[in-house]
Amino acid sequence: MSGPSRFVKPRALAPGDRVAVVAPAGPFDRESLDAGLRILAGRYDVVWDRGLLSRVRYLAGDDGRRGGELVAALADPRIRGIVVARGGYGSMRILPRVWPIASGVPSSPGPAKLLVGFSDITALHAALQACGRVSVHGPAVTQLAIQPSTVVERFFSILEDGAAPPAPISGTPIIGGVAQGPLLGGNLSILTRLLGTPWLPDLTGAVLLLEDVGERPYRIDRMWTHLRLAGVFERVAGLALGDFTDCEEPGGEFTLRDVLWSLAGETGLPCVGGLPIGHDAVNAPVALGTQARLDGGTGTLSFLEPAVGRQPDEG
Repeated sequence: MSGPSRFVKPRALAPGDRVAVVAPAGPFDRESLDAGLRILAGRYDVVWDRGLLSRVRYLAGDDGRRGGELVAALADPRIRGIVVARGGYGSMRILPRVWPIASGVPSSPGPAKLLVGFSDITALHAALQACGRVSVHGPAVTQLAIQPSTVVERFFSILEDGAAPPAPISGTPIIGGVAQGPLLGGNLSILTRLLGTPWLPDLTGAVLLLEDVGERPYRIDRMWTHLRLAGVFERVAGLALGDFTDCEEPGGEFTLRDVLWSLAGETGLPCVGGLPIGHDAVNAPVALGTQARLDGGTGTLSFLEPAVGRQPDEG
Protein backbone atom coordinates (compact mmCIF):
# COMPACT_ATOMS: atom_id res chain seq x y z
CA MET A 1 0.00 0.00 0.00
CA SER A 2 1.52 3.32 -1.03
CA GLY A 3 1.84 6.30 1.27
CA PRO A 4 -0.02 9.59 0.80
CA SER A 5 0.96 11.59 -2.27
CA ARG A 6 0.15 14.81 -0.44
CA PHE A 7 0.86 15.68 3.18
CA VAL A 8 -0.94 18.28 5.29
CA LYS A 9 1.10 21.48 5.55
CA PRO A 10 1.39 23.66 8.64
CA ARG A 11 0.31 27.26 8.41
CA ALA A 12 2.98 29.69 7.29
CA LEU A 13 4.61 31.73 10.03
CA ALA A 14 4.61 35.52 10.07
CA PRO A 15 7.00 37.86 11.88
CA GLY A 16 5.83 38.24 15.45
CA ASP A 17 4.25 34.79 15.67
CA ARG A 18 4.90 32.81 18.83
CA VAL A 19 7.50 30.09 18.41
CA ALA A 20 8.44 27.59 21.12
CA VAL A 21 11.94 26.21 21.61
CA VAL A 22 11.96 22.68 23.03
CA ALA A 23 14.64 20.12 23.90
CA PRO A 24 13.33 16.61 23.14
CA ALA A 25 16.75 14.99 22.82
CA GLY A 26 20.24 15.78 24.15
CA PRO A 27 21.66 18.55 26.37
CA PHE A 28 23.61 21.50 24.99
CA ASP A 29 25.69 24.50 26.04
CA ARG A 30 23.95 27.72 27.00
CA GLU A 31 26.14 29.93 24.80
CA SER A 32 25.07 28.18 21.59
CA LEU A 33 21.45 28.28 22.70
CA ASP A 34 21.55 32.01 23.42
CA ALA A 35 23.21 32.77 20.08
CA GLY A 36 20.48 30.94 18.20
CA LEU A 37 17.72 32.45 20.35
CA ARG A 38 18.89 35.94 19.40
CA ILE A 39 18.38 35.11 15.72
CA LEU A 40 14.92 33.63 16.28
CA ALA A 41 13.86 36.42 18.62
CA GLY A 42 14.76 38.98 15.99
CA ARG A 43 11.77 37.72 14.01
CA TYR A 44 9.37 35.85 16.30
CA ASP A 45 7.96 35.92 19.81
CA VAL A 46 10.15 33.13 21.21
CA VAL A 47 9.12 31.24 24.34
CA TRP A 48 10.94 28.49 26.19
CA ASP A 49 10.92 26.88 29.60
CA ARG A 50 14.06 26.81 31.72
CA GLY A 51 13.47 23.10 32.14
CA LEU A 52 15.05 22.56 28.73
CA LEU A 53 18.38 23.33 30.40
CA SER A 54 17.98 20.13 32.42
CA ARG A 55 20.48 17.32 32.08
CA VAL A 56 20.05 13.64 32.91
CA ARG A 57 23.10 11.77 31.65
CA TYR A 58 22.99 12.25 27.85
CA LEU A 59 19.44 13.64 27.82
CA ALA A 60 17.97 17.12 28.30
CA GLY A 61 15.98 15.95 31.29
CA ASP A 62 13.96 12.80 31.84
CA ASP A 63 11.46 11.42 29.35
CA GLY A 64 8.52 12.94 31.22
CA ARG A 65 9.99 16.45 31.04
CA ARG A 66 11.00 16.24 27.39
CA GLY A 67 7.83 14.54 26.23
CA GLY A 68 5.59 16.78 28.26
CA GLU A 69 7.29 19.88 26.92
CA LEU A 70 6.72 18.83 23.32
CA VAL A 71 3.12 17.74 23.93
CA ALA A 72 2.37 21.11 25.55
CA ALA A 73 3.89 23.04 22.64
CA LEU A 74 1.93 21.00 20.10
CA ALA A 75 -1.31 21.53 22.01
CA ASP A 76 -0.96 25.26 22.75
CA PRO A 77 -2.98 27.19 20.11
CA ARG A 78 -0.91 30.33 20.74
CA ILE A 79 2.24 28.59 19.53
CA ARG A 80 2.54 28.59 15.75
CA GLY A 81 5.91 26.87 15.35
CA ILE A 82 8.38 24.70 17.24
CA VAL A 83 12.16 24.72 16.79
CA VAL A 84 14.23 22.18 18.69
CA ALA A 85 17.23 23.28 20.70
CA ARG A 86 19.48 20.41 19.60
CA GLY A 87 19.55 16.83 18.37
CA GLY A 88 21.89 14.37 20.07
CA TYR A 89 19.83 11.45 21.32
CA GLY A 90 16.50 10.90 23.02
CA SER A 91 13.65 11.73 20.66
CA MET A 92 12.82 8.07 20.05
CA ARG A 93 12.28 7.55 23.77
CA ILE A 94 9.35 9.98 23.87
CA LEU A 95 7.49 8.86 20.74
CA PRO A 96 4.87 6.83 22.68
CA ARG A 97 4.27 9.81 24.98
CA VAL A 98 3.82 12.29 22.13
CA TRP A 99 2.08 10.09 19.55
CA PRO A 100 0.47 7.09 21.29
CA ILE A 101 -0.48 4.15 19.12
CA ALA A 102 -4.17 3.69 18.34
CA SER A 103 -5.38 0.96 15.98
CA GLY A 104 -1.80 0.22 15.04
CA VAL A 105 -0.89 3.74 13.87
CA PRO A 106 0.38 6.87 15.66
CA SER A 107 -2.39 9.11 16.96
CA SER A 108 -3.09 12.39 15.22
CA PRO A 109 -0.87 15.21 16.56
CA GLY A 110 -3.74 17.71 16.33
CA PRO A 111 -3.70 20.79 14.08
CA ALA A 112 -0.73 20.93 11.70
CA LYS A 113 2.08 22.92 13.31
CA LEU A 114 5.61 23.66 12.13
CA LEU A 115 8.37 21.55 13.65
CA VAL A 116 12.01 22.28 12.77
CA GLY A 117 15.13 20.26 13.58
CA PHE A 118 17.44 17.56 12.27
CA SER A 119 19.68 14.64 13.24
CA ASP A 120 18.04 12.81 16.17
CA ILE A 121 14.88 14.82 15.45
CA THR A 122 14.43 12.49 12.47
CA ALA A 123 12.39 10.36 14.88
CA LEU A 124 9.89 13.20 15.36
CA HIS A 125 9.85 14.02 11.64
CA ALA A 126 9.15 10.38 10.80
CA ALA A 127 6.28 10.23 13.30
CA LEU A 128 4.76 13.36 11.78
CA GLN A 129 5.05 11.96 8.27
CA ALA A 130 3.49 8.70 9.50
CA CYS A 131 0.54 10.93 10.45
CA GLY A 132 0.62 12.60 7.02
CA ARG A 133 2.18 15.90 8.13
CA VAL A 134 4.91 18.12 6.69
CA SER A 135 7.86 19.20 8.87
CA VAL A 136 11.16 20.98 8.26
CA HIS A 137 14.55 19.27 8.35
CA GLY A 138 16.79 22.20 9.21
CA PRO A 139 19.13 23.80 11.73
CA ALA A 140 18.42 23.43 15.42
CA VAL A 141 18.60 26.57 17.58
CA THR A 142 22.13 25.77 18.79
CA GLN A 143 23.32 25.42 15.18
CA LEU A 144 21.53 28.44 13.76
CA ALA A 145 24.08 31.10 14.71
CA ILE A 146 26.98 29.31 12.99
CA GLN A 147 25.15 28.93 9.69
CA PRO A 148 25.92 31.27 6.78
CA SER A 149 23.46 34.08 6.13
CA THR A 150 22.14 32.29 3.04
CA VAL A 151 20.99 29.37 5.20
CA VAL A 152 19.35 31.69 7.75
CA GLU A 153 17.53 33.47 4.93
CA ARG A 154 16.37 30.14 3.49
CA PHE A 155 15.31 29.05 7.00
CA PHE A 156 12.93 32.00 7.41
CA SER A 157 11.74 31.82 3.81
CA ILE A 158 10.75 28.16 4.13
CA LEU A 159 8.83 28.87 7.34
CA GLU A 160 7.01 31.91 5.97
CA ASP A 161 6.55 31.62 2.19
CA GLY A 162 3.37 29.75 1.39
CA ALA A 163 3.36 30.88 -2.22
CA ALA A 164 6.58 29.63 -3.80
CA PRO A 165 8.65 26.44 -3.50
CA PRO A 166 12.12 26.73 -1.94
CA ALA A 167 15.09 27.14 -4.27
CA PRO A 168 16.70 23.94 -5.60
CA ILE A 169 19.78 22.47 -3.93
CA SER A 170 22.77 21.21 -5.90
CA GLY A 171 24.92 18.18 -5.18
CA THR A 172 26.99 15.65 -7.08
CA PRO A 173 25.45 13.33 -9.70
CA ILE A 174 25.92 9.66 -8.75
CA ILE A 175 23.29 7.70 -10.69
CA GLY A 176 21.35 9.21 -13.58
CA GLY A 177 17.62 9.32 -13.87
CA VAL A 178 14.80 11.39 -12.42
CA ALA A 179 12.70 10.58 -9.37
CA GLN A 180 9.71 12.48 -8.06
CA GLY A 181 7.83 11.97 -4.83
CA PRO A 182 7.55 13.18 -1.24
CA LEU A 183 10.91 13.92 0.38
CA LEU A 184 11.20 11.67 3.44
CA GLY A 185 13.94 10.47 5.75
CA GLY A 186 16.79 12.27 7.48
CA ASN A 187 19.41 10.74 9.73
CA LEU A 188 20.40 7.24 8.60
CA SER A 189 21.08 5.92 12.12
CA ILE A 190 17.71 7.01 13.45
CA LEU A 191 15.81 5.91 10.37
CA THR A 192 17.11 2.35 10.63
CA ARG A 193 16.07 2.21 14.30
CA LEU A 194 12.49 2.99 13.31
CA LEU A 195 12.19 0.00 10.99
CA GLY A 196 9.50 -2.30 12.33
CA THR A 197 7.86 0.46 14.39
CA PRO A 198 4.62 2.29 13.60
CA TRP A 199 6.44 5.64 13.65
CA LEU A 200 8.19 5.00 10.33
CA PRO A 201 6.15 6.45 7.46
CA ASP A 202 5.38 4.48 4.33
CA LEU A 203 8.37 5.18 2.07
CA THR A 204 6.72 3.94 -1.12
CA GLY A 205 7.51 6.32 -3.98
CA ALA A 206 9.55 8.66 -1.78
CA VAL A 207 12.73 10.54 -2.52
CA LEU A 208 14.73 9.25 0.45
CA LEU A 209 17.02 11.72 2.23
CA LEU A 210 19.93 10.24 4.18
CA GLU A 211 22.70 11.91 6.21
CA ASP A 212 24.79 11.04 9.27
CA VAL A 213 27.69 12.01 11.50
CA GLY A 214 30.50 10.17 13.27
CA GLU A 215 29.79 6.76 11.75
CA ARG A 216 32.65 4.74 10.23
CA PRO A 217 32.16 3.44 6.66
CA TYR A 218 31.49 -0.14 7.78
CA ARG A 219 28.73 1.13 10.06
CA ILE A 220 27.24 3.14 7.21
CA ASP A 221 27.39 -0.06 5.14
CA ARG A 222 25.70 -2.03 7.94
CA MET A 223 22.84 0.45 8.32
CA TRP A 224 22.44 0.78 4.56
CA THR A 225 22.29 -3.01 4.27
CA HIS A 226 19.63 -3.05 6.99
CA LEU A 227 17.51 -0.77 4.80
CA ARG A 228 18.17 -2.99 1.79
CA LEU A 229 17.23 -6.19 3.62
CA ALA A 230 14.05 -4.49 4.85
CA GLY A 231 13.09 -3.78 1.23
CA VAL A 232 13.37 0.00 1.49
CA PHE A 233 15.29 0.44 -1.77
CA GLU A 234 12.64 -1.56 -3.60
CA ARG A 235 10.01 0.95 -2.48
CA VAL A 236 11.63 4.37 -2.79
CA ALA A 237 11.94 6.29 -6.06
CA GLY A 238 15.32 7.96 -5.56
CA LEU A 239 18.11 8.79 -3.12
CA ALA A 240 19.19 12.23 -1.88
CA LEU A 241 22.41 11.92 0.12
CA GLY A 242 23.34 14.78 2.41
CA ASP A 243 26.55 15.22 4.36
CA PHE A 244 28.18 12.27 6.10
CA THR A 245 30.32 14.27 8.50
CA ASP A 246 33.37 12.86 10.31
CA CYS A 247 32.69 9.41 8.89
CA GLU A 248 36.07 8.62 7.31
CA GLU A 249 38.12 5.65 8.50
CA PRO A 250 41.40 7.04 9.94
CA GLY A 251 44.25 5.75 7.79
CA GLY A 252 41.82 3.75 5.68
CA GLU A 253 42.69 2.54 2.20
CA PHE A 254 39.29 3.67 0.97
CA THR A 255 37.10 6.70 1.46
CA LEU A 256 33.53 7.04 2.60
CA ARG A 257 32.74 8.29 -0.88
CA ASP A 258 34.00 4.98 -2.30
CA VAL A 259 31.65 3.11 0.01
CA LEU A 260 28.61 5.34 -0.47
CA TRP A 261 28.94 5.51 -4.24
CA SER A 262 29.22 1.72 -4.38
CA LEU A 263 26.20 1.18 -2.13
CA ALA A 264 24.13 3.67 -4.11
CA GLY A 265 25.16 2.03 -7.37
CA GLU A 266 23.86 -1.33 -6.16
CA THR A 267 20.34 0.12 -5.82
CA GLY A 268 20.16 1.36 -9.42
CA LEU A 269 18.05 4.28 -8.18
CA PRO A 270 18.53 7.89 -9.32
CA CYS A 271 20.92 9.32 -6.77
CA VAL A 272 22.49 12.66 -5.90
CA GLY A 273 25.24 12.91 -3.27
CA GLY A 274 27.00 15.70 -1.46
CA LEU A 275 23.87 17.75 -0.82
CA PRO A 276 24.55 20.44 1.83
CA ILE A 277 22.13 18.95 4.33
CA GLY A 278 23.19 17.68 7.74
CA HIS A 279 26.02 18.22 10.20
CA ASP A 280 28.50 20.19 8.08
CA ALA A 281 29.00 23.95 8.06
CA VAL A 282 26.02 24.41 5.72
CA ASN A 283 22.73 22.77 6.67
CA ALA A 284 20.19 23.84 4.07
CA PRO A 285 16.62 23.48 5.36
CA VAL A 286 14.25 21.25 3.37
CA ALA A 287 10.62 20.35 3.92
CA LEU A 288 9.91 16.67 4.56
CA GLY A 289 6.61 15.48 3.15
CA THR A 290 6.58 17.96 0.27
CA GLN A 291 6.88 16.88 -3.35
CA ALA A 292 10.48 16.90 -4.59
CA ARG A 293 12.18 16.16 -7.91
CA LEU A 294 15.60 14.54 -7.89
CA ASP A 295 17.67 14.68 -11.08
CA GLY A 296 20.57 12.25 -10.86
CA GLY A 297 21.99 13.52 -14.14
CA THR A 298 22.34 17.17 -13.14
CA GLY A 299 22.80 16.54 -9.42
CA THR A 300 19.88 18.70 -8.31
CA LEU A 301 17.14 18.36 -5.73
CA SER A 302 14.26 20.69 -6.51
CA PHE A 303 10.91 21.26 -4.84
CA LEU A 304 7.50 21.39 -6.47
CA GLU A 305 5.53 23.08 -3.70
CA PRO A 306 6.02 25.35 -0.68
CA ALA A 307 6.74 23.87 2.73
CA VAL A 308 3.85 25.69 4.38
CA GLY A 309 0.29 26.72 3.64
CA ARG A 310 -0.73 30.30 3.11
CA GLN A 311 -1.93 32.47 5.94
CA PRO A 312 -5.73 32.23 6.41
CA ASP A 313 -6.26 35.80 5.13
CA GLU A 314 -4.21 35.22 1.98
CA GLY A 315 -6.95 33.32 0.21
